[in-house]
Amino acid sequence: MTIAYTFRPMTTADLPLVRRWLGEAHVREWWGDPDEQFALVSGDLDEPAMDQFIVLAGMRPFGYLQCYHLTAWNTGFGPQPEGTRGIDQFIGESDMIARGHGSAFIRQFADAQLQQGLPRIVTDPDALNLRAVRAYEKAGFVRDRMVETPDGPALLMVRAP
Repeated sequence: MTIAYTFRPMTTADLPLVRRWLGEAHVREWWGDPDEQFALVSGDLDEPAMDQFIVLAGMRPFGYLQCYHLTAWNTGFGPQPEGTRGIDQFIGESDMIARGHGSAFIRQFADAQLQQGLPRIVTDPDALNLRAVRAYEKAGFVRDRMVETPDGPALLMVRAP
């Protein structure tokens, strides 16, 4: 059975949910300090170079996804084609982990963005986060190289049309 995911633009009404998710152990493990991350995520709500979404499976919100213009941040990814966007995501609800949702919603989101003309989408999971790396690979991303980001070393992964 294929699930259609919805990417609803995040609003201030979603902030309590996102705050709760950031405090979950499985999110905190890779995203870090919940208070620091909440300040960053909530502070980007009005940032024109950042699109933030609540991911829903059916009617159930279960994840967060952000999609940003690389030129607005010093990512450490090196030169990329004009128009390249970066993504980061997490599944907030622990009962939705390890069930194929991550790779499925990432693929659905990336497919739609590339069909709309984006030349490339990149992401930078921690190389030790094997669950995330596998999810991105299943979603069509390929390993490019290790990069040094402001948050430390990361595995640059690329998806192109």
